[in-house]
Amino acid sequence: MSFITRGFSGRSRERDDRLPPGQTLVGDFPVLSAGPTPEVDTAEWEFTIRTESGAVHAWDWEQFMALPIEDVTTDIHCVTHWSKLGTGWRGVSLDTLFEGVDTDYGYTMAHSYGGYTTNVPLEDLLDGKAWVAFEFDGEPLDPEHGGPARLLVPHLYFWKSAKWVRGLEMMEDDEPGFWEQNGYHLHGDPWKEERYW
Repeated sequence: MSFITRGFSGRSRERDDRLPPGQTLVGDFPVLSAGPTPEVDTAEWEFTIRTESGAVHAWDWEQFMALPIEDVTTDIHCVTHWSKLGTGWRGVSLDTLFEGVDTDYGYTMAHSYGGYTTNVPLEDLLDGKAWVAFEFDGEPLDPEHGGPARLLVPHLYFWKSAKWVRGLEMMEDDEPGFWEQNGYHLHGDPWKEERYW
């Protein structure tokens, strides 16, 4: 597995209260990926939510774009110590996507095109906390940043905002995904510095 990282150029300045402990403010948008960037055509893209009963809720790109879309301004924090403040996104709230989804399970596994996975508790996805985002700074999301669509869970470290997202699978227990199996924290709260196991 090859790791790709580029674009990190932190700026030193007075401490900003919006920066969690151990973070450095950046003006650019660094790239960190495990493996090559998948090429995902929106004509073939699909997002699914699979429940414990086997029920599958699915949206193709056209159906997804017909859902209520929200503009989101938020700070993002990477476990590799960079933070970017006041970022602008457009996407569909997970609250919208979970309307009509019947589940008793409290955890999810996010699945991405290319095979990447990450676990996220359901409570971290609902109540206005998470989106499936398709635009950044008024432009379609670049593939290197997870386009055509990525999970956006800004209150957790950014590896939880799975790039190239294709669906969520409901889970009874909080089982580790790709990065968590490789030493990253099961939850990933930047304010608690939940970086590693």
